[in-house]
Amino acid sequence: MKISEFIDPRGIQLGVSLADQNEAIDKLIALHEAVGNLNDAAAFKTAILEREAKGSTAIGNGIAVPHGKSAAVAKAGLVGITCPDGVDYKALDGKNSDLLFMIAAPEGGADTHLEVLSKLMTMLMDASFCKKLVAAKSVDEFLGLIDEKEAEKDASQSTSAAATGSKKLVAVTACPTGIAHTFMAAEALELKAKELGYGIKVEKDGSGGAKDVLSSKEIEEADAVIIACDKNIDMQRFHGKKVVMASTKEAIHSPETLIEKADKASVYQHASGAARVTDSSNESFGRKVYKHLMSGVSHMLPFVIGGGVLIAIAFLLDDYSIDPSNFGSNTPVAAWFKTIGGGAFGFMLPILAGFIAMSIADRPGLAVGFVGGYLASTGATFASPGGDIPSAFLGALVAGFAAGYIVLGLRKLCEALPASLEGIKPVFIYPLFGTLLISVVMCAINPIMGALNSGLTSLLEGMGTSSMIALGVLLGAMMATDMGGPFNKAAYVFGTASLAAANETGWMIMAAVMVGGMVPPIAIALATIFFPKKFTENERKSGPVNFIMGFCFITEGAIPFAAADPLRVIPSLMVGSGLAGALSMAFKCTLMAPHGGIFVFPVVGNVALYLVALLAGSAASCLLLGILKKNVAQ
Repeated sequence: MKISEFIDPRGIQLGVSLADQNEAIDKLIALHEAVGNLNDAAAFKTAILEREAKGSTAIGNGIAVPHGKSAAVAKAGLVGITCPDGVDYKALDGKNSDLLFMIAAPEGGADTHLEVLSKLMTMLMDASFCKKLVAAKSVDEFLGLIDEKEAEKDASQSTSAAATGSKKLVAVTACPTGIAHTFMAAEALELKAKELGYGIKVEKDGSGGAKDVLSSKEIEEADAVIIACDKNIDMQRFHGKKVVMASTKEAIHSPETLIEKADKASVYQHASGAARVTDSSNESFGRKVYKHLMSGVSHMLPFVIGGGVLIAIAFLLDDYSIDPSNFGSNTPVAAWFKTIGGGAFGFMLPILAGFIAMSIADRPGLAVGFVGGYLASTGATFASPGGDIPSAFLGALVAGFAAGYIVLGLRKLCEALPASLEGIKPVFIYPLFGTLLISVVMCAINPIMGALNSGLTSLLEGMGTSSMIALGVLLGAMMATDMGGPFNKAAYVFGTASLAAANETGWMIMAAVMVGGMVPPIAIALATIFFPKKFTENERKSGPVNFIMGFCFITEGAIPFAAADPLRVIPSLMVGSGLAGALSMAFKCTLMAPHGGIFVFPVVGNVALYLVALLAGSAASCLLLGILKKNVAQ
């Protein structure tokens, strides 16, 4: 299949003038929508912005290739614009981009289109070709240049493994989406290796699966390995080989440097599991802690949500009058839901601690973290190994980080052991001594963390009405601050952790958190209807979709609108979400489920007033958007 089969001539615009990156994204998405590649432009923009948040897709040398894979894509396609004056697309080389392509890839189905589009990405490595595209005077000339270059490349295409050279290299390239940077990095390495007289084979870990997979024989015969990846890959097969670790952008811009480093690379020693190969040496300590925490939280939430909703259903189906002290298990049906939900919910703390530890120390940290999280849930102490005062969520956080660094310490100590003992480290030494040490740590800190946890619970339960309302304002506003970012996640995690207390205060907190997260998308949808002049045509079309996202408690639906005008949109949404959280607290609304939006309203306490809080917050944000946002023409 040819590249031109994925390009509708209507999706190419030449000589465009762009003010900034956001306008460039909107222009490219509008082209996709115009040629029928999308079924939901707003959702696709969310996918594009999420990819940009992982690192700019401007690869330098005047080229930007934003891309996204989403269910919002109706059919695979490619659109492009030239911008002779250039636009700041936040390229690493600091140069403006004058040639921009946007790839839209659908989820599921065949990935043949990714192979074809990857060919274009490798063609863009030719600077003279890119200059010709920017200078094209017509769309026909533009497409003709692509066809001509593709034919030239097909004619000279060799196998993925380069011709034999003085030295043999193997490499793996992978980016988060596996669409553009994966193949461009591979092309850069292959071209430079050929130029320097090296033999090389590159495995491309693309969206459609790995291509040109390296065999065990090829790895064994290679003099060195280059890993140019921006995501986790299995590193076990490279144990004992010289390995250079880098990002895809380093491979694209400095392939010669990576090839030169291969001669002097250190030998990779694999403990077990997958290794993260991105360079984190320049990350701040706070950023590293946040990433480890979010790894635990992301794995914990499915257990919290699944178990929490089942527990909420148990309360809904039960009869409180039978035995108030056993509410949730008075009837056989309710008891079934409560038991199953409680089992799932009970995994919350071990999962949280286990995956925090795994993020820090890879797979050897997982078992040690699980044990630490379990001990936090039981409240084990030296005097009472069976449990005393559970240290709960706070204790699990400490357990996760402690377990991770304990395993790292054990690795360091075991470096002095003979190489013959390498195989027993991950299966005997790390789990045995790691479990022993985390048990000592948790038995020592559980009394402290348990007392702190009990004190926090007592403080929340003892809060007066005004204090609870203030807490509702804070939690609601945090849900709208970054809509999926650190503040939003912190508020949500606090809410789900409060559910573990299984009391009215915890349920009130969860209710305030969810209503605060439902407001932003609903407010956006209302504003596009009542204040249409404040939004572009594309925004008005996609606005009503946010009703569905808001009612389903998907705060991220508001992200594209907030990204387009953050100084006006975000404060407007924070005010409405804060108001909704405050009213929820004032009305003493409760929620026993950690997610679900309107689908869990049957288990909301004071549901009518909860709906009032949601509508009031949404209306307030909508009104502020109408006041603060300028008309599109302005």
